[in-house]
Amino acid sequence: MITEELKATALSDVHIKLGAKMVPFAGYNMPVQYVGINAEHETVRNGVGVFDVSHMGEFVLKGENALDLIQRVTSNDASKLTVGKVQYSCLPNDKGGIVDDLLVYRVEDDAYILVVNASNIEKDWNWISKFNDKGVEMIDVSDKTTLLAVQGPKAAATLQKLTDVNLADMQYYTFKKGTFAGVPDVYISATGYTGAGGFEIYLPNQNAHQVWDAIFKAGEEFGIKPIGLGARDTLRLEMGFCLYGNDIDDTTSPIEAGLGWITKFTKDFTNSAALKEQKEKGVGRKLIGFEMIDRGIPRHGYDVVDANGNKIGVVTSGTQSPTLQKPIGMAYVGTNYAAENSEIYISIRDKSLKAKVVKFPFLKQ
Repeated sequence: MITEELKATALSDVHIKLGAKMVPFAGYNMPVQYVGINAEHETVRNGVGVFDVSHMGEFVLKGENALDLIQRVTSNDASKLTVGKVQYSCLPNDKGGIVDDLLVYRVEDDAYILVVNASNIEKDWNWISKFNDKGVEMIDVSDKTTLLAVQGPKAAATLQKLTDVNLADMQYYTFKKGTFAGVPDVYISATGYTGAGGFEIYLPNQNAHQVWDAIFKAGEEFGIKPIGLGARDTLRLEMGFCLYGNDIDDTTSPIEAGLGWITKFTKDFTNSAALKEQKEKGVGRKLIGFEMIDRGIPRHGYDVVDANGNKIGVVTSGTQSPTLQKPIGMAYVGTNYAAENSEIYISIRDKSLKAKVVKFPFLKQ
């Protein structure tokens, strides 16, 4: 049996030295936890934690037709971006589903960076390239880029020690380019996937160790800790943020997934006519949040049933929420079961356990 060799990030040696439990994730050897998911989750909610998310993909698109290409392949309206702004968007496919969800950064008048999911780097590259018929220069910088997510209420106080960029004034979904921990031309982005506030730092691989060490020194007084992918998942789930491959994929439409807000029909894009029709006529199923009433932890792939045991949907994400101390989940259900407070049942080990539909986010700020 041939096993494909796992890729390492520039910081893999650090995680191993710190005693992280390493797991294969999207072709990379990644830290899933260091001391435990709940403790790491709490560190981010109450203090500051650092995620190595260098497995994510980054594509640079530049030239006079870069915006035109982005407008044709993404669902959101990238013409609204000024330099220094970031936008959440998705790449619709031609069958009603989603190729990937992504961030679009406008870094210069005619240059953009697209940040895509690790498991979809090759797929996304091929998909976008297919539409690149006007000579847009595309550069995949994924393997050269280290991405650190420094998240939590003490993130700004930690990172401000390392840069003269004024972090307190940065609005959500904006970024600045500046010197950080002695490294020039680093992108500091007020984005994140935790709902706890914080920043994402993009830098060259050769500076990864220097910057990692500087961040940990700066955050020492706040009890800074390294955080694995396990807590990243529980943190994002408490916010009701979609995870590609679980809550959205090639078969789920942005309208079904509640992503109508990033689907703008002020322009034409892949499959926009069909998605517009969905928005106008309504969809047969919707992505909902639910919390358990009966005891039991929902997991990806579990059936959602009605009071009579008839299947009405499927769980896409589920966990015991460390902050709320109760089991929560996301699921696609028939639209007639999607209203807030609707009673549904999750099939766990052949038992139908009661749950109720709640509004996102689970964690009210």
